[in-house]
Amino acid sequence: MKCKSCREPAMVDLPSHNAAFCGPCFLRYFSGQVRAAVKAQAMFGPGERILAALSGGKDSLALANELLEQDCRVSGLFVDLAIPGSSDRARAAVEDFCRARGLDLVVVDLAAEGLAIPEVKRRVRRPVCSVCGKIKRHFFNRAAARGGFEVLATGHNLDDEAARLLANTLRWDGAYLSDQGPLLPAEDGFVRKAKPLYRLTEYETACYCFLKGIEVHDAPCPYSRGATFTSYKRLLDDLEHNSPGSKFAFYDGFLNRGRPAFEAQQAGLGQGLSPCPECGSPTSGDICGVCRIRRLLRGED
Repeated sequence: MKCKSCREPAMVDLPSHNAAFCGPCFLRYFSGQVRAAVKAQAMFGPGERILAALSGGKDSLALANELLEQDCRVSGLFVDLAIPGSSDRARAAVEDFCRARGLDLVVVDLAAEGLAIPEVKRRVRRPVCSVCGKIKRHFFNRAAARGGFEVLATGHNLDDEAARLLANTLRWDGAYLSDQGPLLPAEDGFVRKAKPLYRLTEYETACYCFLKGIEVHDAPCPYSRGATFTSYKRLLDDLEHNSPGSKFAFYDGFLNRGRPAFEAQQAGLGQGLSPCPECGSPTSGDICGVCRIRRLLRGED
């Protein structure tokens, strides 16, 4: 197998592109895909400050490393979930990564916020992944807004986005389908959100980290066993194996033809937002969902 670009022996096979690359050419391809994503969606411009949410996994660290190499003004954000035997290892991976690259790091400690995820799991009668995601998004936005960042960047890749699209489509969830995409503009107290890896798969980010020598925290969250999201990824993996390129065609087709239809359908249906009286975050209720969880943990609800 020869590299598509230079005809040297290939290391990375990409059936979805009918191509294979040697190490250096793959890294150039990876950089090109990130640049194409940023340009196609007008995610950010020169000089804008970017806060990259880092979990310690391959996707977020690949994202931060690539943004640094493309001379972006990027800082890191780590939300410590306080999960024993997991969060400490993830935090160490993120801190080592940032230290080695001189990358500024913002850390949010959920235990100090009264929202340690083990306690949330014990007290809140909802799937813990859903609640954890809500809490992380809350602090992602709060950290970006308070830090004066123009953009919050996350390491969501094509596998993540296609699986989320499949889940929302199976439910025909118009509200979520109307705003799913690799870019959400800033509005109503929310910082602009970007997903520069949406054109790249998990396999590709793993290859990138391997070739760059990036040490990652690769242990799954101990609370994620049985999550339905994983089953959607497996279904799409089977489809991709039999029909390479299907994931990107599914997601890109939605962005070009499906999302505009759902946006038009949902226009004018959104609720007005106002600052939460307890934390200042935008909410459509009397208090935001995260402050409501905090009240529950304090025994006030």
